[in-house]
Amino acid sequence: MPFTVTMPKLSPTMEEGAIAKWRIKEGAHVAAGDVIIEVATDKATVEYAALDEGYLRKILIQEGETARVNQPIAIFTEKANESIEGYKPAGETPAPEVKEEKAQEKKEEVTTAAPAPKAAGAMQQPAFVPEPPLNNYQSGGPTQPIQGRIPASPLARKLAGEKGIDLASVKGSGPQGRIMSRDLETGQPAALVSFTHGEMPTIAPGTYEEEPLNQMRKAIGRRLQESKTFIPHFYVTQEVDAEPMLHLREQFKVGGLKATINDFVVRAVALSLRLHPEVNSGYNSVTPSIIRFKTIDVAVAVSLPDGLITPIIRHADYKNLGEISSEVRSLAKRAKDGKLAREEYVGGSFTISNLGMYGIRDFTAIINPPQAAILSVGGIQEKPVVRNGQVVAGKTIAVTLGADHRVLDGVGSAKFLVTLQKFLENPSLLVV
Repeated sequence: MPFTVTMPKLSPTMEEGAIAKWRIKEGAHVAAGDVIIEVATDKATVEYAALDEGYLRKILIQEGETARVNQPIAIFTEKANESIEGYKPAGETPAPEVKEEKAQEKKEEVTTAAPAPKAAGAMQQPAFVPEPPLNNYQSGGPTQPIQGRIPASPLARKLAGEKGIDLASVKGSGPQGRIMSRDLETGQPAALVSFTHGEMPTIAPGTYEEEPLNQMRKAIGRRLQESKTFIPHFYVTQEVDAEPMLHLREQFKVGGLKATINDFVVRAVALSLRLHPEVNSGYNSVTPSIIRFKTIDVAVAVSLPDGLITPIIRHADYKNLGEISSEVRSLAKRAKDGKLAREEYVGGSFTISNLGMYGIRDFTAIINPPQAAILSVGGIQEKPVVRNGQVVAGKTIAVTLGADHRVLDGVGSAKFLVTLQKFLENPSLLVV
């Protein structure tokens, strides 16, 4: 008897997945528990094993193609030679395919037609589409490199000499591109050092190509757009003296110990959350109600080639610097290899996003719901600072707390940052 295999739901937020690889070929026998596909979800690439024994008779979704959760991806049979003629796969029916010319017509209508009416109380996303390439563009300067004598009328050549104009910078409007006196207005001064020009490209200005979003990037875009749209963000920034952390890190190196600035930040955040439990909170938009997390589970943003993921340091306030450092490195490596288990990146009570390693001075991150706060960490900046009434060279880090105003107020956020500053500027407190 034929039966259908549908796209599985492999993460809580997964709505669709892409077939990264079929591990078996059509006609092959599959035992229950055998891995049949690798699926690129919104979080990672996950192996999926067969639930029942059978023979793969027809692949409906090829490698690289996308299917919604519960959409049929393959037809199996219990026996090798069973007919599948007339069999209709069970599962969610995919949306009807839109022909290319219809899609193009729809795209053109978006730029001219009035927006469709929206339901009462609903927010409609506006249409943002690129302008078409400018195919009739004409450059205001020469379009070809100048070789040999520049074609110009005697009058234009005379006036250019008198006015000190470089003929090579002028586009001629005369026969065969000859420079006329009327063309000299756009010319540049002749000098030992001047602006040069090369051959203009043949591609039309504004030419573009579109790249479809992968599953992770779709999920990130949807989630953060919802966060920024519906959560009332506010931000508080504090500057931290980074030199004590740098000195302690150098002392660790003498003893063969390794710790990064980010490790210090994770430990300091965990201890600060313990002293300010109101920041270790979230917001349930369904209830609606404030979530008071009973454990301090710090998520650390890790950049991936396809997007971003936030592995979590559980019970972070009970772990020392060495344990945090080791766990962060392990989680980051497995995140980049796509090997994280679901419980290692789903949840958390607070998130840290650090762009300091890229030289960024400061930034404001978007809250990771249902959490109520996120910390943005900038890079070490060398700048003048005042110590003991004297201006001296110093090194600082800017930390910015993004908070949900439904849960936190400015005073509580400011007190949290002051406590965080105390720990970071006195890093020996992070060791004990």
